[in-house]
Amino acid sequence: MAKKVVVSGVGCSLVDRLYNNVSFSAPSFLPYITKKKGNGGLVPGQLVFRRDFEKYVGGDFHYILKKLVNGKTYDKINIGGPGIVSMIHAAQLTANDNCEFHFYGTRGKDSDGDFIMSLLEKTPLIANNLIVSNSEDTPSTAVLSDPDYDGGNGERIFINSIAAAWDYSPNELDDNFFSSDIVVFGGTALVPLIHDNLTELLEKAKSNNCITIVNTVYDFRNEKANPTQKWPLGKSDDSYKNIDLLLTDMEEALRLSGTFDITDAIQFFHDKGTGAVIVTNGAENVNIFSDSKLFGNVDNLEMPISKAVSEELKNGKGANGDTTGCGDNFVGGVIASIVTQLQNPTSQLNIEEAAVWGIVSGGTSTFISVECTKRRNLVRKRR
Repeated sequence: MAKKVVVSGVGCSLVDRLYNNVSFSAPSFLPYITKKKGNGGLVPGQLVFRRDFEKYVGGDFHYILKKLVNGKTYDKINIGGPGIVSMIHAAQLTANDNCEFHFYGTRGKDSDGDFIMSLLEKTPLIANNLIVSNSEDTPSTAVLSDPDYDGGNGERIFINSIAAAWDYSPNELDDNFFSSDIVVFGGTALVPLIHDNLTELLEKAKSNNCITIVNTVYDFRNEKANPTQKWPLGKSDDSYKNIDLLLTDMEEALRLSGTFDITDAIQFFHDKGTGAVIVTNGAENVNIFSDSKLFGNVDNLEMPISKAVSEELKNGKGANGDTTGCGDNFVGGVIASIVTQLQNPTSQLNIEEAAVWGIVSGGTSTFISVECTKRRNLVRKRR
C-alpha cells in the first residue's frame, strides 16, 4: 500500500473578485499606473495594498474601482490567494490517493468568510484550522485582468486588503502542522506575522524532518519600506537553508536575492543553502536548480511552458479564459507531483517531473472551461 502523505499549508487565503477585459492602456486607467514602485500606484503584474492605493489616489477605493472597470461588476468571485489555491489544486489532483491536505489561515466574521467556507466544503482540502478572526473583514483582492497585455499573453493587477490576516500569528500553528510530511508556506508576504517569523518556523519544521516548500508572492510591504534593498524572508537569510524547495517567479526571485540576473539569483539561493529552486517567468521558460539529497543535482535547467496554450491564447481560442491563477495552480501541480512521488518512493524525488506537473497545471488554468477532473487526467498522463 502506498505511503500516506500528510501536507499542511499556511499562508494567504482570501476572496478574489475578478474583473475581466480591463484595458491597462485605457485613458481612464492610465492615471493610476505608476512608474515608481512602492508608492501605492498600480503596476501590471504586481500587487498594491488597498489602503496605500487609497492614499495614492486620494479617494475611496470603491469609487476609483468603478472608474478603473468602467462601472461594471465583477465577472467572477472565488477563493484566492497563493497559499490556499495551490493547496486546493494539489488536493484535487491527488484526491482519493491516500493523502491529506490541511490548510491553516484566517477569515473574518463577514459574508466573504462564509463564502470561502461554502466553497471549501466542495473540495478535498481540510480547513478545520481556517479560524475566525476577531476582525470583521475577510482578506480580499480585486483582480484586474487585461488579456491583451504583453502581446496577448495577458497580465493582472491586484489590489489587496490584508484585513484579518494582520492578526494571524505563528501561535496558531499546532503540533499537527509540524508533524506533517510536507509543510507549505504560501504567499506569506500577505500574512505579515507568519512571514516575519519564517526563519524560526522553517527551522522548527526541518527539525521535525518535514519537507519544506515556500511559494512566494510579490512582497509589496517590504518593497514599499525599502525599495532599494532586497526583500527579507523572515528575520534573516538563515531561512533559505531550511527550504527544500523554493517556488517563485522571476521578479520575486530577483528582489529576494537582490540581484539583476536569474543566474545570479539562483546562485544566491544556492549559496544560502536552499535545496532546490523553480523560477517561473510568465510565458517564458521555467528555470530549475537543485543541489540536495531530496531532489539530486540539476544545474540551472530551462524548461519551456506549453507552446500550445500560448498559441491558443494568442489566436483567441482561449478567449473565455485568462492567466489568473496560473502561478498558484503551477505550485499546486508541483506539490501534487511531490506527494505522488513520495507515495511511490524511489531513491530521489524528480524535480523535473514535478515541474512538468506544474507547467501543465498552470497552462490549463487559463481556460475556465477546463474542469479540475480534466486537469487531473492531463497531469496523470505523466505517471
